[in-house]
Amino acid sequence: MNLDLLKRLCETPGIPGREERVRALIETEAKLLFDEIAVDAMGSLVCTRKGKGKNPEKIMLACHMDEIGFIVSHVTDKGFLHVQPLGGFDPRNLFSRRVLVCSETGDHKGVMNAEGKPIHIQSPEDRKKVPEPADFIIDTGHGAAAKDIFKIGDSVVMDEPFTEMGGKIVSKALDNRIACWLGLEAVRRMIDKGWSHDCELTVAFTVQEEIGLRGARTVAFAVKPDIGIGVDTTLCCDTPGVPEKDRTTVQGAGVGIHLKDGSFISDRGLVAEFEAIATAKEIPFQRTVLASGGQDGAALQQAASGARAIGIVVGTRYIHT
Repeated sequence: MNLDLLKRLCETPGIPGREERVRALIETEAKLLFDEIAVDAMGSLVCTRKGKGKNPEKIMLACHMDEIGFIVSHVTDKGFLHVQPLGGFDPRNLFSRRVLVCSETGDHKGVMNAEGKPIHIQSPEDRKKVPEPADFIIDTGHGAAAKDIFKIGDSVVMDEPFTEMGGKIVSKALDNRIACWLGLEAVRRMIDKGWSHDCELTVAFTVQEEIGLRGARTVAFAVKPDIGIGVDTTLCCDTPGVPEKDRTTVQGAGVGIHLKDGSFISDRGLVAEFEAIATAKEIPFQRTVLASGGQDGAALQQAASGARAIGIVVGTRYIHT
């Protein structure tokens, strides 16, 4: 496995609307794998391999590039940064987190914590309050000089290194750089094996999924796929304190064939076809259902006159933390 590429993908900053550094990394790899490469007006990278057949069926994979993060909304006179979230965070996971603030002057390390008193001087009522993500501030250590370094609109990501641990991978941005990696490596493997395809295959590395599937919508309207495949992560809650019925996926039980979430329902025929292929190839799989949330498969399904669509997902523990 090309884990070095996955590491570089995960460690590259790229919040919604600021995916250009991730796109540049992917584009370098994609030039060796696809017949045509284009960047659309929103910034999605659209990569196409021509099919061998006449009037080929169009199959499109969507792999979003953006990660959840923050955008700087204010810089105080003392140099603290106020931020607004881009994507869904649980504020319980944000205390004393190391972050990277990406500005025109470079990437700067910082510490995120909630406004207010430390526990030593909190009242009993203070201790009951759970802050919202927008209540957190960032201290970069620059003091008043921060006003000359940072601007409103600078991006913030978690400063978490890619680590191999006990046979697993721990990193920020696995949602959804794992899908970007899979989109590249699947095509690379197909080329290495000498496999041809009759269909026209488009792998779109999309923008702004975490704030509403925005990039996938515009790409899908342009491509007009017959079949759309949303490649993403999903919950893996096989950890203490979660009832079995709420686990979504279990690590080690195989790839997730995504049936439903809050944004779309996968095509029943595609589900049956994917499961039949997995069974024939002895590929472990598990069905996944979510009550809420969404992914790019919904945008592919609903674009133009519509497409058959399905989700392929990777179970990931501690997602959006």
